[in-house]
Amino acid sequence: VPRGSRKLNSTNDLFLFTDATSHSREIDEWLSGDPAELYSIARQWLEVFRSCGDDVNELMHDGYPTACLSGAAFGYINVLKSRVNVGFFMGAFLDYPQSLLEGSGKRMRHVKLRPESNVDSGALNELVYAPYADMKDRLPL
Repeated sequence: VPRGSRKLNSTNDLFLFTDATSHSREIDEWLSGDPAELYSIARQWLEVFRSCGDDVNELMHDGYPTACLSGAAFGYINVLKSRVNVGFFMGAFLDYPQSLLEGSGKRMRHVKLRPESNVDSGALNELVYAPYADMKDRLPL
């Protein structure tokens, strides 16, 4: 569970989409890709994003599934050649005590998942929920 987050100046700093929907068939089709071993991992973690709340919406952006809250992107799944990235658009602003997050960009962070390596599923579940909760705090809903 995040200990708090650094705030941005405004909601203008968020990555917003107007075409996110409650469920995307395009994402479902993408999830049936090959190699099956990697897309199975992607399906598992996309379901965790989807289960964060009834208000989660989604779309394909730059070729990968993106999870949003009121159109504000908070997470994504990307299948690469030998791994799956579970990413967080505002991950740099999370005060998350686990060492799962990687990346050095201004805002984004990700977790690399490989079929042959074990991940602390409990910690990653918490981490997936953290940017959703953080986004709820950022948005004037």
